[in-house]
Amino acid sequence: MNVSLKSYWALLSDHIKPQKARFALLAILLLGNIGLQLINPQIVRHFIDAAQSGASVENLLYAALAFIAIALTQQVIAVSATYTGENVAWTATNTLRVALLRRCLDLDMRFHNEKTPGELIERIDGDVSQIAAFFSRFVIIILGNALLLLGILVVLAFEDWRLGLAFAFFSALTLWALNRVRDLAVPDQKARRQASAELFGFIEEQLNGAEDIRSSGAVSFVLRELSRLQTVILRHAYRASQKEWLMGLTGSSLLTLVNITVMVAGYALYRDGAMTIGTVYLLISYAKLLAQPIWELYHQIREFQAIGAGVERLRDLQRVPREIEDGPGADIAEGALALAFDAVDFAYVADEPVLRDVSFRLEPGKAMGVLGRTGSGKTTLARLVFRLYDPGAGAIRLGDVDVRAPTLETLRRRVGMVTQDVQLFQASVRDNLTFFDSTIPDARIHAVIADLELSDWYAALPDGLDTEIEAGGRSLSAGEAQLLAFARVFLRDPGLVILDEASSRLDPATEQRIERAVDKLLRDRTALIIAHRLGTIHRADDVLILERGRILEYGNRAQLAAAPDSHLHHLLQTGLEEVLA
Repeated sequence: MNVSLKSYWALLSDHIKPQKARFALLAILLLGNIGLQLINPQIVRHFIDAAQSGASVENLLYAALAFIAIALTQQVIAVSATYTGENVAWTATNTLRVALLRRCLDLDMRFHNEKTPGELIERIDGDVSQIAAFFSRFVIIILGNALLLLGILVVLAFEDWRLGLAFAFFSALTLWALNRVRDLAVPDQKARRQASAELFGFIEEQLNGAEDIRSSGAVSFVLRELSRLQTVILRHAYRASQKEWLMGLTGSSLLTLVNITVMVAGYALYRDGAMTIGTVYLLISYAKLLAQPIWELYHQIREFQAIGAGVERLRDLQRVPREIEDGPGADIAEGALALAFDAVDFAYVADEPVLRDVSFRLEPGKAMGVLGRTGSGKTTLARLVFRLYDPGAGAIRLGDVDVRAPTLETLRRRVGMVTQDVQLFQASVRDNLTFFDSTIPDARIHAVIADLELSDWYAALPDGLDTEIEAGGRSLSAGEAQLLAFARVFLRDPGLVILDEASSRLDPATEQRIERAVDKLLRDRTALIIAHRLGTIHRADDVLILERGRILEYGNRAQLAAAPDSHLHHLLQTGLEEVLA
């Protein structure tokens, strides 16, 4: 796999360009550091030759003080350059994390159905962290040592063009050889990182299902699978290390050859009187100094090919196409909204339809109950309204506007949904209620809390709206979490409300509070009530019964309930709740 610098730049350039001033400072520091590294051997040569020629102690003292001053200054500049490079790298990669997370949140549900949260965490955090560590050193080591190498060759050419040419030849040969083998380990590194992502996804999945795993006696299976995934990582890491060893052998052999050449040439020239002992020292110093940038370049090449797989995966993530594109920006009217499905077909997987030729119209301010067995397509209706998916055929209109016409933000602001599974975040009560929307005033939040009869619960909070909720809402009962979900919808004031069996997990007392809250919520709003129990649809004006993705029955609830030959009438008479399960 040939991973070029262009690939890295394409990934990070948008996040680096805003830091032009820091880059300019970094360039100045690098050039200063390189210049000082080249000067000090010259001072030592002068010191040696002056000492041999009998120069005064004062002259030697000045040379020694100059050497110390330059060495200290060089260290200060090197630390400053490292700090600046790290700052640039982490700023760039942190903005890259934000961009990748936004990208993942914007991608369609099909993508998230295929990728586990653990795998995405490994991409956004693991791969990016590795890139950050590399890039912070890349600017300092790759660029700095490349300039240092060039400076050494230029200085040597001024000393003796033949030596400069020989050093240039060996340097070019070493870098060429390392470049030839730099990509050998990339496939194995990519496979190792992919296996690591799969391991993270597996661990995340098993921890979420820890209760079921233990109660079902599947712990031994989980441990065996964990061992298998770790073995895969070890296998790829071992193969990569073998190929990296070849790179190390190549570099060390050529650099040893350079040192031998310098010693032999220096001895010969000194013996013939063509060079002073100070100049011989200078050559040996530059030979050692030359080894430094080459070895550093070699180690960065190893890092380069090690993270190449991560870069490719991140670029692949950026290139994932979106199925659901933002609409052109049509407006949706305020107030209660009509909802219409016109001959809608939909399938999550090709040739496995979930909805087939579904058509109905829900008038503004009315409520419709949706019944059907598990897998009949009830929840899919809600997903299509939110444009989490687009239908394969037909059209969906909200307020007589095709749902593909407004922007996604506008569409989802006008539709609210409450389900029996409430997602709460490790954040304040305020942020959990407003979904981090700081424009909603506290007075409005307090009014909603009072409407939902949550005043007693709120009064017990130690810090009011600033009270932190534990991750996943572990500090709340199921009823309190459900009421908070209702509060979210109240605060958004949507024109269409979707209730997906929002009270099925509550105790009778809390369910009565929810029923009163629902009455307030549905006032002057349209409602789509997805029901798993017949008792849930008592407030519906219309009823839609789905069977295997098709409409089995649709019409006015009172009329269907009174019609002896209707499916709803049969369900109400028999009371067979399991028919809907």
